[in-house]
Formats: sequence, C-alpha cells, structure tokens
Amino acid sequence: MSACGDAASPDNRLMPASNGKAVSRLTQAWPIRRQSAAFRREPLEPCAGLPLAALPPSGAGFMPRTGIPHRGPARFRRLAAAAALALALEGCLPALDKPEAGIPAPDHYRASPSREEAHPPQPSWWRGFRSRPLDDLIAAANAGNLDIAVAAAQIAQAEAQAGIAAAPLFPTLDAAGSAERIRTPATSSTSAAVRSQFGLGLSASYMVDFWGKNRSGLLAAEQNLAAAHFNEEVVRLTAQVTVANSYFQVLAARDQIAVARENLAAANRILELVRRQFTAGTVSELDVAQQEALVATVRTSIPPLEVTLEQNTAALAVLVGRVAATMRPPSGKLAAMAIPRVTPGLPSELLRRRPDVRLAEAQLEASGFSVEAARAAMLPQIQLTGTAGVQSAALRSLFVPGAWYYTLAAGLTQPIFDGFLLESQLKQAKGVQLQDLQSYRKAILSAFADVEKALVALDRTSRQLRLQADVVASSRKAFDVAEAQLRGGTANQISVLQAQQTLFTAQSAMAEVRLNRLLAATSLFQALGGGWGDR
Repeated sequence: MSACGDAASPDNRLMPASNGKAVSRLTQAWPIRRQSAAFRREPLEPCAGLPLAALPPSGAGFMPRTGIPHRGPARFRRLAAAAALALALEGCLPALDKPEAGIPAPDHYRASPSREEAHPPQPSWWRGFRSRPLDDLIAAANAGNLDIAVAAAQIAQAEAQAGIAAAPLFPTLDAAGSAERIRTPATSSTSAAVRSQFGLGLSASYMVDFWGKNRSGLLAAEQNLAAAHFNEEVVRLTAQVTVANSYFQVLAARDQIAVARENLAAANRILELVRRQFTAGTVSELDVAQQEALVATVRTSIPPLEVTLEQNTAALAVLVGRVAATMRPPSGKLAAMAIPRVTPGLPSELLRRRPDVRLAEAQLEASGFSVEAARAAMLPQIQLTGTAGVQSAALRSLFVPGAWYYTLAAGLTQPIFDGFLLESQLKQAKGVQLQDLQSYRKAILSAFADVEKALVALDRTSRQLRLQADVVASSRKAFDVAEAQLRGGTANQISVLQAQQTLFTAQSAMAEVRLNRLLAATSLFQALGGGWGDR
C-alpha cells in the first residue's frame, strides 16, 4: 500500500507499515527493549494516487460532492487547498519506526546462585568497608572533585539548551519606536520641505508547529538533559571507586613496606648468626655471601614500594581537589578492611540502575526525536506574523484614534529543491540514531559482563585469601624452625635461605591478594551502578 494512502486524513497520526502494524509518529516516549532491532522505512512513492477529494476543484470550494457551492472568500479556499496539499505531502514521506535493542536480560548471573537472597548495595556503599579515612576521602571527593564539577556544569549547559529548544514553541513579541526628521530637496515645481515622522509599534510572529518539528527538538533536548544527569552519576561513581581503589593501593603499599622491613630485619638477624658461625669456622664464606645477597635483595624492594605509596597519595590529592604537596598518606591497614555483603539481584534490575546504561538509552531516545525533527523539516512550514502600532507626523497626535495601524499575514513555505540538503540531514540523523543504538546495545552487554567478572573476581580472591593465609602460617612456622636450628648449629644454610625466601614471598603475596579482593569488591559496586537506594 502506498504511503500516500492516508494523505486525506487530517490527523494522520498512524501510518500502516509494510508488515501491517501501525507506527506511531507522535509518541513522547517509546519502548526500547523489544525483540526486533530493525529500522523500517516505507519507500517514497509518487502521489499520483491521491484521492480527488483531497484537492479542491477550481471554482467550486471544498464540497464538490454535495452540490452546495462554498461562498467563502477566495483566500480561505486557497489556505484550505494548501493545507490539504500539505497533508498529501506528509503522506508521501517515509514512515518512521523506533529502533530496539533486542537483547534479552538473563534470568540470573552465572557467577551468582539463582536462589540467593538479594542484598543490593546501599546508597553510601563505601561505608560498608568500615574505614573512617575512606569515608572522609569520598566525602571530600563528592565535594571537591573537579570531574564531578565539570559534569555539573554540563548539566547547566543542557538545561540552557533545553530552554533554547523550547523557545520556538512560543510566539515572539517585539516593540519598536522611531522618530524621523526628513527634508526633501526643492525641485523646479516645488520648494524644499521638512517633515517629521513618529511611530510606536508591536510586532509578533509565530511558527505553527504543525508537524512537530519544534516539539521533537524540545524532546530531544530534554533527553539530552536527562543524559547529562546520568553522565554526572557516571562521573561521580567513577570518582568514588577511583578514590577507594587509590586508598586501598596506598594501604597495600604501606603493608608491603612494613612486610619488607620486617623481612629485612629477620634477614639481618640471620646474617649476624651466619657471620658468627663463619668466625667460628662452622660455615663457609659462600654461606655468608648468599645471606648478604638476600639482605640486599630485600632492601632494594623497599624504594619501589615507597614510590607506589607516594604516587597513589598524589593521585588521591587530585581526586579530592587538593594540592599534592599538602596531602599526607591516609592511615589504615588492609587487614582491618571489611568486605560489604552485596549480591546483584536480578539482571533485569541492572538496566534500571546502571547510570551508563541509562545514559546510552537517553542518547538513543534523543537521536530518535532528532530524526523526527529532521523529517518534519521536509514538510511545509506555516508562519504567522502581525504588527500593530501608531504613526503620526506630529508627536502630539501620535495617540489619536486615526493614527493606529495593523497588519496580519500568514505564509506557507514548502521546500522543493535545496540540493538534497534536508534529505541528507535526515540521513545523518538516522545514522546518529543507528550509532546510538549500537552504543546502547554495547552498554547493556558490558553491564552484564562487568557484573559477571566482578562476581568471579570477588569469589576467587576470597578463596585465594583463605588459602594464602595457610601459606603464610606454614612459611612462618618453617622459618621459625629454621632459625632455631641455625642458632643450635644443626640447620643447613640452604634450608634457611629457602625458608626465608618462601616466607618473604608468601607475605608479599598476602598483601597483593588482600588488595585484589578489595579491588574486586569496588568493581562489583561499580558494575552494579553504585548504591541502589539513592535512585
């Protein structure tokens, strides 16, 4: 069926698509999560099949089939004819359809038991780690982080842009005043003359938004404003997680420095025993050199850890909006950190909670309204203008009854040929819509994948932490036995060296596992979109 078949209907809000379903054009909000994900465009067909009743016959008015001639003024017949032609042209344009994500949400996460009771993250999710320094750092970041301030400024810009987009929906009204002194030169038949002209007036104009072009532009701006709010949530959550991760890395570096210094003290203690035994002639010079090499190795491991500590402290200063020179490393220990209990719940809830997913959805809806605006720009535009005021040659007679005037005008403009500008703009808008659709799909898939990865990381690091604790305990026991045997003169130097190296490695790995477990917990909070109680 040709798209021109509905041209005679003045409402024409629904157009039959090629599959027999009605496609709405003037919906304010449209669902995204449906099963198909295709764009449908009706072919542009010639309007030769327009019904004759859609166009007025010459000289007979608008009721040719009733036999009653219409006796209204000719200008009204022309306006009505133009309106009927505009409806016909609107029917000739390709129909619009809404793109869909087409990504069904799974029933549950693979890394989370399906029957586990849900414990959604709390609004102040970082308080679950039970660290007062971390609470203070995130509070400082919420107040002073410059990335969050930039995002807030972008919200103000989007609000202003929404106001700009709403302006064409209202008429414009201007006031003007003039005072002129005119001298006409003398001619062969007339003498020079001087006259004055005074005037005050008001002018108004209004673009009739018959096809919803300006309304679609406003809706697109409102969706961009919503996207700016979601972007601020994304930036705020990212800043909070980055602060927590940097704080944990500071604590990990501090714990590793403490472990290295403790190991250095133990290695020096063993070195003194070996030197005394070498003096007594019970060990060789090789044994002394090997222990000295171990002491030097442990000593050289400390400076890189100090670099990590200072660099993460400087990063924290930037995150909270402070100068790095005034920032001191925060206090705390990784072993004292608690892991908040949190379970993800249903995957379908995630799409409503992740601000980056809602950001991509708002951008997709905005591009859809931009497509509607670009399509409406191809249709006739109706402009209403009017002026009224007073005008007189003398200022004292400016407000007498005969000095006033007015003009009223209505204009209709239909683009015919513009070098395919409007058609190219429509194609561009559809290309942006398709791009935003793919970005929205990727945001959904990334959200599900982030939760799965965070759940796996948190579960495996928790298990690894328990196993690593056993490794450290066994290594500590082996080292204590080796040291006692060395003091008694019954230990082999090679066994002592191995016991030392095993303990040092186990303790360093313990700090790494604790850090990775905390980083996995913050990744899970970020994957779930932060606290759920505040939205």
